[in-house]
Amino acid sequence: MSSDAVAAVTSELGTVSRNRRQEETFRKVLAAGVEMLRESSYADLTVRAVAKRAQVAPATAYTYFSSKNHLIAEVYLDLIKQVPFFTDVNDSVVTRVDNVLRALALVVADEPEVAAACTTALMSGNDAEVKPVRDRIGGEIHRRVTSAIGPDGDPRAVSALEMAFFGALVQAGSGAFTYHQIANRLTYMVSLVLGDR
Repeated sequence: MSSDAVAAVTSELGTVSRNRRQEETFRKVLAAGVEMLRESSYADLTVRAVAKRAQVAPATAYTYFSSKNHLIAEVYLDLIKQVPFFTDVNDSVVTRVDNVLRALALVVADEPEVAAACTTALMSGNDAEVKPVRDRIGGEIHRRVTSAIGPDGDPRAVSALEMAFFGALVQAGSGAFTYHQIANRLTYMVSLVLGDR
């Protein structure tokens, strides 16, 4: 997906509007999902079991999450959003972008069960509710990369860095490299794409 397409999708999708009570319930189910993934595995997780852990009715959990893949995709989006959104303008562009991509790449690095579940959920092609979450994840990555590059950033560089980031996640998710290894490889990609800025 091009940077322009990501920006368009993000502005169209926006965030889901929930009242305070709905947001609390949504967060309870997300938290229970993460807890359960940390204790067991993707195969053992069900929306019904997560609902029980969150102490909400299964029908309530299904109001927010149509499937376990949808739930886990939302978990990953939430983990991404928890990464501090800060870039030091005194750093070089290369350092700022490297710091952003490294922090995002390492979000599940030390939690193999969560990482495996997120990879499985996000790569599921047959869940209609996962695609919009993938698009929102792409929008979040796009926003952070463009912010780190700055207002005069070349959209082609942004697109190349996003492609490198998502390709790196696929490699880590497939087991070809660890998340720490892809973070180091992303450092190389950032300097290759951005040069000496």
